[in-house]
Amino acid sequence: MARRLVTAIAGIRLPRWCFCGLLLCFVLAVPAVSALAEETDEAYSATVKVDATADSATAARELARTDGQRRALGAVVERLSGSSDTTKLPKLDDKAITDMVASFEVANERMSTVRYIAEYTFHFRPAKIRRLVHVAESASVESDSRTTAESGSKTSGEAAKPIVVLPVYKDSANFVLWDDPNGWRTAWEQRSTGSAPARVTLPLGDAKDLALIDADKARSGVSEALTAIAQRNGGSEVVVAQAAARRQGGNLAGLDVSVKRYRSGRLIDTQARSFDAAAGEDEADFMRRVVEALADDIESSAKTVTAGRADQQTSITVTVPITSLGEWLRIRDRLASIPSIRKVELLSLNRQEARIGIKYIGSQDQLKSSLSEASLELGGGDPVWRIQSSGATISR
Repeated sequence: MARRLVTAIAGIRLPRWCFCGLLLCFVLAVPAVSALAEETDEAYSATVKVDATADSATAARELARTDGQRRALGAVVERLSGSSDTTKLPKLDDKAITDMVASFEVANERMSTVRYIAEYTFHFRPAKIRRLVHVAESASVESDSRTTAESGSKTSGEAAKPIVVLPVYKDSANFVLWDDPNGWRTAWEQRSTGSAPARVTLPLGDAKDLALIDADKARSGVSEALTAIAQRNGGSEVVVAQAAARRQGGNLAGLDVSVKRYRSGRLIDTQARSFDAAAGEDEADFMRRVVEALADDIESSAKTVTAGRADQQTSITVTVPITSLGEWLRIRDRLASIPSIRKVELLSLNRQEARIGIKYIGSQDQLKSSLSEASLELGGGDPVWRIQSSGATISR
């Protein structure tokens, strides 16, 4: 490339001193750019000496590599976090660590029939390492908060807990969470790696995470799976951010997004939004723009909705217009399927309507969102509220 550039410059008739000046600038610029790239990568690289013995040289080399990458990962995390305490790190298996390695180099390699010695330099993927450090720091904050609370002091530990996001994506017939390709998850990964403290975080997607929850469990709101993934990542809440791609002629034209928020495995809020890509906008840039908007909304609502308000139980008396007993039973079953509704009490029933009392948690807007998920609408107002199937006209 340098030769082609010099030739191109030489083809232009310039004074000799001008040509020499341009050439000098180019020669100085190339190492400067290379040095900048090396400086950026250096923070996520580590060199370790390995020495392993096994039944064969091949087995010893594999053992040395896996041991070396684990020690190199520890060194990188210690450097970035400024702490030598790695006990807060998630327990990662060898495959999960291998997935974090972008490349590696080997030097001073020596081996016998059963022993392998070398120096390995591992270069890790910055996005994955920053997320790992963030998980460790979140766990440390939670531990510190518990210590402060036990000493009798007030703490804001609950407010400092991260909100765990599960990015479920549909770009064909299937929904994916951990499987690749998932450009939606990639956009969230890139957003969550900022240096400033953020409440929104993503699981690492290692073997333990895959065992706890998948796309179907996340979409269905399986309480045990959501609670487990939140606890593993030091969080108090889980947001299932489900995006469905809208394509035109093979190009991504928009995203239809459903954001469901869970606390202790219970649905407390549901939002649905649609985003359109700008003309000529790169697909990855578009997804990052959507993620920024959603993440800002999630973090803003976390500041204004306290745990007490979201978990507070509220009662409302509702009239349900019906045309038959079968219709009432169908609506009753739909109400029972809504996690935020704690109790449905039948107060009276005739051929035209059922009068019921509902006890639920969260705000009235959150109740409306939850009812909408069950194809029900809440209308009217004090003192007469009405619930009926979506699409029907509700008396105001």
